[in-house]
Order: sequence, then structure tokens, then C-alpha cells
Amino acid sequence: MPNTPPQISPVEDQERYLHEALGKVKAQAFHMKRALDKNKLMDALKDASLMLVELRTSLLSPKSYYELYMAITNELRHLELYLVDEFEKGRKVQDLYELVQYAGNIVPRLYLLITVGLVYIKTNTSLRRDLLKDLVEMCRGVQHPLRGLFLRNYLLQCTRNILPDAPDIDTDSPEGTVKDSVDFVLMNFAEMNKLWVRMQHQGHSRERQHREREREELRILVGTNLVRLSQLESVTLEKYQKLVLPGILEQVVSCRDAIAQEYLMECIIQVFPDEFHIQTLNPFLKSCAELDQGVNVKNIVISLMERLAAFSQRADNLDSEGGNILKEVELFEVFSEQVSSIIANRQYLPPEDMVALQVALINLALKCYPDRIDYIDKVMLSSVEMFQRLGLEHLEYHSSVAKELQKLLKIPLDTYNDILVVLKLKHYAGLMQHLDYNGRKSLSIYILNNALENEIIIPSPDETEQALTLLNTLVAEKSENPVGEIDMEELAEEQCLLARFVHQLQSNVPDEQYTILTMAKKILVTGGPLRTKYTLPPLIFQAYQLAYKYKNLREEKWDKKCTKIFQFCHQTITALVKAELAELPLRLFLQGALAIDQIGFDNHETVAYEFMSQAFSLYEDEISDSKAQLAAITLIVGTLEQISCFSEENSDPLRTQCALAASKLLKKPDQCRGVATCSHLFWSGKSLASNKEETHDAKRVIECLKKGLRIAKQCMDVSVQVQLFVELLNHYIYFFEKGNEEVTVEILNQVIKKIKEEKPNLESSDETEQITKHFNNTLEHIRARLESPDEGLIYKGIEI
Repeated sequence: MPNTPPQISPVEDQERYLHEALGKVKAQAFHMKRALDKNKLMDALKDASLMLVELRTSLLSPKSYYELYMAITNELRHLELYLVDEFEKGRKVQDLYELVQYAGNIVPRLYLLITVGLVYIKTNTSLRRDLLKDLVEMCRGVQHPLRGLFLRNYLLQCTRNILPDAPDIDTDSPEGTVKDSVDFVLMNFAEMNKLWVRMQHQGHSRERQHREREREELRILVGTNLVRLSQLESVTLEKYQKLVLPGILEQVVSCRDAIAQEYLMECIIQVFPDEFHIQTLNPFLKSCAELDQGVNVKNIVISLMERLAAFSQRADNLDSEGGNILKEVELFEVFSEQVSSIIANRQYLPPEDMVALQVALINLALKCYPDRIDYIDKVMLSSVEMFQRLGLEHLEYHSSVAKELQKLLKIPLDTYNDILVVLKLKHYAGLMQHLDYNGRKSLSIYILNNALENEIIIPSPDETEQALTLLNTLVAEKSENPVGEIDMEELAEEQCLLARFVHQLQSNVPDEQYTILTMAKKILVTGGPLRTKYTLPPLIFQAYQLAYKYKNLREEKWDKKCTKIFQFCHQTITALVKAELAELPLRLFLQGALAIDQIGFDNHETVAYEFMSQAFSLYEDEISDSKAQLAAITLIVGTLEQISCFSEENSDPLRTQCALAASKLLKKPDQCRGVATCSHLFWSGKSLASNKEETHDAKRVIECLKKGLRIAKQCMDVSVQVQLFVELLNHYIYFFEKGNEEVTVEILNQVIKKIKEEKPNLESSDETEQITKHFNNTLEHIRARLESPDEGLIYKGIEI
């Protein structure tokens, strides 16, 4: 069987074709230059024509064709320079211009015609207008897209320095005016664009992507026409409005090709000055609405908005003429109207692109008109209407349209860093409702963090209501919360943010502050037990602070206002009790009792007693765990010890109740510690009977401590027993040093002796080591006192 020849890849093919063509070009260029050196112009033209024949190829890709084109046009420069030199010596150009038109093939003929025509114009400017028109018309002879594009690009490159750029005062001037240049470039642009678009429709449909890549490579050739127009200095704003832009837009819209339209619209934005864009916004944006379905209009409009917004900021900084132009043209109004028109006319536009246009519109408003928040509201209203028209509700959190909407809603926050500004936007909350639960929650956390970082104070009841309603997803317990287990850590994190925010609900007017607190409570209690345990305590502490403020101001009826505040606190804490919480409301009641005692308004004793009795009720009814009971009774004792507003008839039952509760604790060690703690109530506790001084009831103190010793002896575990004895010894020493006459050296010796007797029975363990250390430290304290010249006498007779 015959061997199959190796397959040659398209890339290798291209390299081979290009290499062969470049070889021929090099050879013909050599002959051409040699003929020029010998002044044999006809031979040189013949060699140039043979060299240019290589550009007739259809085998090369755009990239390879470009390399060949560059090599040939570089060689043609030699011919051009020679001809200029010759004609300056007196040779007739006209003959040559006629002569090259007899070249056999149209591609070489037109390249030579352009080269000679260029020399003709340089040496005789009086025929410039006619000659330019002639050249651009003749180029129509090449209709092959690739060959035609490069030929016209050669025409554009050659004429770049000789285009007439004089104002068209004398329209009959043979040298031409700027209008002739505009007509010339626009005609060349129109023809090049047609050739470029035609490439899309050649060949098999399966090669479409390949053709699109090739077109991408060639687009700069078409765009160069627009660059050339922008470089004409005599193109004024009026010329641009009446002649240049309409000519370009007509060609762009009529070509009905998405790739061409998108690229050329972007080109217009980039190459022409901002001042021109500002004055021609309407025609440009109207054309955007007429573009092909495949064009990403969003990117074009956003690109223009961003450019003009940047120009606006520069103009403001420089206070230049540009700033005056901006004042004349209502940028936002024009864009707003045209964006609405684009969205209405292009129903197939993806929703995320529609929202992206609104995002760009808000950015424009904020950069150009930072003080006009009504513009932002207008965009938000049109966004709400757009979503309603499209029937889009509860957008899924991770969808692209939801992400764009989140971006839109975050912009005012990021710009102003002030939640109060956001609250002034009438349609912000309505627009936020189009996000699903997770989307709203995520945005609410973002709003909260922004308010906390910038320490924004919410100064009025109305704004408090608005803010908490806006953050409703975090505040309230909603049925739309996605089914599934609640992540308690996540919930705690969110609610802690909200709790911090509650501290920023502050008014300088006390009466208004009270209204803020009642408004906040009304909204926060809807959060259910999982949330209120985080959000109501800061509200209660805010209320306590307000009561202190009234005390300092001593305004008229301040007593009644304080009573009202503590009624509010009582109701709020009771709401926490109903939420099946115990320890937290107990602490809040005790904190309230302390505040009432310190503020001292009319009838404060009754209110404080109510708070203390509520704490006791909670202790008795709700707290069942033995550790929690001991902690609670310790808190109650500590609070009662500091309060001095009770008369004897109120303070005595409370103290007795504490001692009774302590002795009823389930575990003996807890009983012992509880009773020992209660002993301090009868010593350092204060009441109206003792004239708010410490009671110093030595007898009741010693009764408590003796009871503690009895309970300790009942413990079965020796190590626990010894530990309790050491703790009780410390209590005895405390009261002994405070001057309690009932505590004597004999009692101290008895307790020390008891500890020393039991200590050897302890097993070796970490716990034993700790007890021993505690006991030794206690003895060390007594030794230090004995050695002290001032206090040594009171410890006389102690046995350590």
C-alpha cells in the first residue's frame, strides 16, 4: 500500500505561503530599487507591480496578510521618496498618474495609483480635493473583504498628513477644506465597514467562530477612520453634530452587524472629546436603542456614563469650561430618559443588564450631582417599576440579577456612609423587597455594619422606626425564613450586631429618647425568644441611662418620668421572662433595683422592692439547676447589700428571705456557701433604719457562720468538708478584722484546729493541693497581721 503523505497543519501552511510570498517580495523589491538607482522608472514600476501582485492572494489569514502588507508598503516607501525627488526636479506627475492606471491587475494598479497620487498631491496641492475624491472612489474596484480593507487602510495611512484641515470658509477652494476631509474619511469608513461586515457571511456556517476571531483581528483597520476624523483640528462641535456623528451613526446602525456595531460605538466614545459627547447625548443614545439584538448595549451606555462622570469630576476640580457645559446639559435627565427608552425597546435584554444600567445611572448621579439624592430615588423608582413589569419577585440570592441589585442598593451606603441618607430614599425599602430572604438578610447585615463602623446616631422616633423596618429580616421572626435548622452561631452574630445598633438609637432630648425606646421595643419584641434575649437588654440599659439623665436635669415632673421609665423596663424584662428566660431577666431586675436606689425619685422604695421581689420570684420559680441557684442567690445578696433605700419593714424580710433561700439549696456545700454569703447582708447591708449606714448586726452574722459550720460538718466528702472550713475561716477572719465582737480568737482557733485535724485524712490530689495552698495562704495572712505593730494585738492568743 502506498504511504499516506503527512498531514500539514493550517499553521504550517500559513507559514509556508507567507515565506514564499515574502521571498518573491524581497526579490522584486531588490529589482525595483536597482532600477530606481539606474533611473529606469518604467522598469521600477513594473517590478513594483509584480511585487504588489502578491497582495492578490486569498491563501493567507489576516495575521499573515498583515505581515505581507507591511513588508510591501515598507518597500513602496522607496518608490514614493524617489518620485517626490524626481518631481521636484521637474518631471511631470500627470503622465505617471495616467500611466500606472494601465497596470494589468486592479490590486497592484490601485496601490501604485495611491502612491503616485500621494506624490501628485504633495507637489501640486491645487488638485488635492479632486484627487482625494478620485482615489477613494477608485478603491471600490476591490471588493474582496481582506484585500479591500488593507488597500483602503493604505489609502488612509498615505493621506494622513495631507488631508485638508482648513475651516470651510472658501468652499470652492481646489485645495479643499475640512468638509472634504470629512467626506473622504466617511466614505472610506463606510466602504471599509461594508467589507468588514461582509467577511461574516463568507464560507461555511461551522467556521463562524473562526471568522469572528479573524474579524476581531481586523477591527482596528476600520476604527482608524474614526481616529483620523478625531484628529482633524477644524472639526468643531457644530461640524461634529451636523456632519461627522450623523454620518458615522447612519453607517453603524444600517450595517445590522452586532460585532461591528458594538466595536464602532465603543470607538466613538473613546476617540472623540467629552465636550462633543455631552452635546450629542440624545442622538448617540437613540442610536443605541436601534442597535442589533446581539449588541451588548449595556456596556456601551455604561462606558459613556463612566467617561462623562470622570469628566464631570475633573471639570469640578478645575472649575473649567467643561463645568459650564455640564450645567447647561442635564446629564442625568438625558441618560435617565434614554436608559428607560433602551430598556423599553429591548425587551429581550437580560434583567441583570437592565439593573446594571440603573447601577451606572446611580454612579453617574452620585459623581456629577452628589447633593441630589432625589436622582437616586428616581432610579430606584424606575427599578421597582421595571421589576414589577417583568414580574420578578424574591430574586434568588446567588443569581446574577440579584447580585446586580445588591450592588445597586449598596452604592448609596458606600458613597455617603450614612444610614440616615438611605432612610430618606423613599423607594429603597421597596426595591430591597425584590430580593429573597437570604439576599435581604445579607444586605441588612451590610447596612448594620456600615452604620456601626461610621457610628451613625439615629436621633428621632420616625428614623428609628424606618431603620428597624428596613432591617426587618434581622429583627422579626418571619414565616418565610427558609425551612431547616437555624444556625445558632450565625443568629447570635447577627443579633449581637443589632444589639450594638440599639445603643445608637439616641436623641439629645430626653422625652424624645423615651419615645425612641418605646418605638424600638414595639418592633424588637416581634423577634421571638431567640432574638429578644440579644436585642432587649441594650434597650433596658438605654432606659436606665435615660433615668440617670432625668435625675441630673431635675426638670419638672422628672419623678413621674422616672417612674414611667422603670414601668417600661419592668414590662420589657417581663417580656424576656415570657420568652422562658430566667437568669438574664433576674440580672436585669437586680440592675434595675440598683439604678432605682441611686436615682432616688419619689416612691422609689416601692419600685425597687417590686424589682427585688420579681428577682426572687424568678429565682424560686424558674431556676432549678443547683449551680445556677447558688450563682443567683449570690447576685441577689450582692445587690441587696448595696441598696440603701429600704425601710426596716422591707429590708428585714428581704435579708431573711435570702438566708432562708440559701439554707434551702439542694446540695450541702451550696447551702454552706450561700449562708456564709448571706452573713454579709447583716453586717455591711444598709437601710433607712440604719440611716443608710452599714447595719453591723454582729449576732445575726455569727448565727449565719455557725449555721455554715454545722452544714459543713454534715458533708460526707472529707475534702469538700475541709474546703468549706477553709472558706468559712476566711469569712470569720474578715468579720474579726472588721471588728465584729461576736467573732473571737477562740472561735478562730477552733476552726483552725478542726482543719488541721481533718487535713491529714485527705487523699493526695490536685484538689487537696489547692485546699492546702488556700489554708496556708490564710495562715500566712494571720502571721503577717501578728507581725504588724498596729494589728498584732488583736490576734493575741491565736494558734497557727
